[in-house]
Amino acid sequence: MLWKHKALQKYMEDLNKEYQTLDQCLQHISVNQGDQRSLNQRHAELAPLAALYQEIQEAEKAIEELESMCKSLNQQDEKQLQELALEERQTIAQKIKCYTLFQSLVPKEKYDENDVILEVTSGRTTGGDICQQFTREIFDMYQNYSGYKHWKFELLNYTPADYGGLHHAAARISGDNVYKHLKYEGGIHRVQRIPEVGLSSRMQRIHTGTMSVIVLPQPHEVDVKVDPKDLRIDTFRAKGAGGQHVNTTDSAVRLVHVPTGLVVECQQERSQIKNKEIALRVLRARLYQQMIEKDKCQQQSARKLQVGTRAQSERIRTYNFTQDRVTDHRIAYEVRDIKINKIKIPTKEFIRILGGLTYPKDRNKFLCGEKCLDQLIQRLLQSADEEAIIEFLDENLKSTKC
Repeated sequence: MLWKHKALQKYMEDLNKEYQTLDQCLQHISVNQGDQRSLNQRHAELAPLAALYQEIQEAEKAIEELESMCKSLNQQDEKQLQELALEERQTIAQKIKCYTLFQSLVPKEKYDENDVILEVTSGRTTGGDICQQFTREIFDMYQNYSGYKHWKFELLNYTPADYGGLHHAAARISGDNVYKHLKYEGGIHRVQRIPEVGLSSRMQRIHTGTMSVIVLPQPHEVDVKVDPKDLRIDTFRAKGAGGQHVNTTDSAVRLVHVPTGLVVECQQERSQIKNKEIALRVLRARLYQQMIEKDKCQQQSARKLQVGTRAQSERIRTYNFTQDRVTDHRIAYEVRDIKINKIKIPTKEFIRILGGLTYPKDRNKFLCGEKCLDQLIQRLLQSADEEAIIEFLDENLKSTKC
């Protein structure tokens, strides 16, 4: 429990003392107008935390009394009363968590409200067909999650593979606090399953594969400016299914940012101009990500957050289909019911855009990208906030000792 952390108890105790001192000062000591305004402001900031501290003190006292009463209730005829006392104790203990108010102590990330560009890439070295199938399922999951959160999902690039799989895809997701919810989804996602399609399915044994997710906060136009002189623009013919324009016109675009060596390709649209616009948008997002990482490296403490660095090389989650279990390794969180129904129902819109098949929705399945995924994301956010609070309090405790 977060409240049991000694640094938090000491910090809340000090804030309560400061609040009591300010309260006395404002009531009995006359100060000038400028000081009065600043004291009133600080007093208002501390009021909810001081009230919380008092509530926790009263709750802890009530828990001690209930525990003492429960020890004396050992007779059979007092069993019902004992159960009621234990239930009341659990209710009070739940109040002590007070997670919502403690969030006010967490430093807010300035990128949380940004839109994102989400990229998925199939593993290249292991798994073969299984990686490409899994990549498509994960991309579909995030598309469904965007609909669940009422976000806008704009497809930027889509490179299909054999048997309905996916090599690489990118999408822009816009809405309320998109980066805040998706920032911990970046990293390596691992799959363990018996393949259902492709050459690997003939072997009927468990295969292991990977795919990577990259989440790039989308900058505003003023955040990243790209000098046209720094770009090398190549055009080439699009590959894959798509009609007469494929392999006949140079509609695909490759941008090379010379100073950094970043390379972005786009062949999603039939128009070379539109592909260039999309590639430039992705390039800005990648440059913005570099700026953010540089900023974080300068500010990051020696202790890494429990949820990890979100680096592309970090394995964050395993999807074990044979055991019907998803495990997030950063917070040791497990959830069952991975897969949606096997019955495939083609939809005209999905076939037109992606050339594939989609599944009927089952909101209780993880890959559906709705309730189960949202619960895991909320747990990750809570864990990260708790880590940030503890780090903040530890630093505060050290500064008071100096």
